[in-house]
Amino acid sequence: MTTLSRRRVLRSFGMSIALATVLGALPATAQDRTSVKIGYAISKTGPNSGGAGITTLPNYLLWVKDVNDAGGLELPDGTKLPIEVIEYDDRSSAEEVVRNIERLATQDKVDFILPPWGTGFNLAVAPLFDRFGYPQLAVSAVTDKAPEFVKRWKKSFWLLGGGHDYTNALAGLLSKAADAGTINKKVAMISVADGFGIDLVTAARPSLADAGFEVVFDVTYPAGTTDFTPMINEAAASGADTFVAFSYPPETFALTEQAQVAKFNPKVLYLGVGTGFPAYGAKNGANAEGIMSLGGIDPKNEANAAYRKRHEEVIGNAPDLWGSVVTYNSLQMLQEAIKRRGLDRDAVADELSNGTFQTVLGEVKLEDNQLRKLWLGGQWQNGQFVAVAPVDREGAAAAILPKPAWQ
Repeated sequence: MTTLSRRRVLRSFGMSIALATVLGALPATAQDRTSVKIGYAISKTGPNSGGAGITTLPNYLLWVKDVNDAGGLELPDGTKLPIEVIEYDDRSSAEEVVRNIERLATQDKVDFILPPWGTGFNLAVAPLFDRFGYPQLAVSAVTDKAPEFVKRWKKSFWLLGGGHDYTNALAGLLSKAADAGTINKKVAMISVADGFGIDLVTAARPSLADAGFEVVFDVTYPAGTTDFTPMINEAAASGADTFVAFSYPPETFALTEQAQVAKFNPKVLYLGVGTGFPAYGAKNGANAEGIMSLGGIDPKNEANAAYRKRHEEVIGNAPDLWGSVVTYNSLQMLQEAIKRRGLDRDAVADELSNGTFQTVLGEVKLEDNQLRKLWLGGQWQNGQFVAVAPVDREGAAAAILPKPAWQ
């Protein structure tokens, strides 16, 4: 049970300035505080730990280090306070993440709470963030219901788009390929029975239908599934040139391996979360070429390149190629909102809703508590997971179809 009760205080990975010295330099307005408490519950163990350990937790650690190395979070009067982190392992359990968020709010009484990883977990804790008055910067959550949630939970912020954003982008790419005679108009599709999979597949059905595609195979599988051979065999027999899987990282890796074993090589292979992980490209090498997913980056974007370099220097490995930079962006937004409005959570939420911020994504201003300028489709090309949609956005690469055969 140590993972439940363990409290880890991060002081910028060995911050060289003694806390007493910092406090001695603070003006009277901050003398009653020694830190700003920020808490989170994250999947450090269990099936969600792969995604959380790539996209979310490293950016929390990096941000805390960056802030504390600079003297702490700046308040409106110019004083700075170091961040004190209270961290819990939710063990990839929805019940655990709910308990831990409640504990952070009621027992630890942290100033701000950072969100968990995953669509389902963000939906599970949204009512708690709202009840206790905390802004919720939900990054690793894809949902078409964000406009509805913003009305229900006014301090919630949804930064990774909705399912229809991604599926409309995919349908557009497929239509272009079909019009060129590269692929037929049949699609085989599977999805994980989780908030992420449900939202994406629900959006994909009308997106594909409106584009004139026929979904000839449509199966939902339970989270934790490891054997996809029967689904792969049925998809192969369906006659579809396109195979789509709205999957989480363990399934994404398993599907890729099992498709190779089965010699299943559709002209379009579109997989879910995990495809944009650097480890995915490293594991699959040349066989990653042409595989598509959500997200992607513009490798020529200097701000993103600088962020990626910093992430690798501090954390020891590269960030993912979809949600990582959006996660760090959300923390920069929070930092700047605190600088402008202080530690009052209502005021900070108001600033997040209405302010304009300079972040690793460039200039950011939310629309109805949502981030709308996103890369919606990526593809592995020459060892990089590059953005290919929206096709009319500067920095987008041209999609390469059909996917090369397995090597």
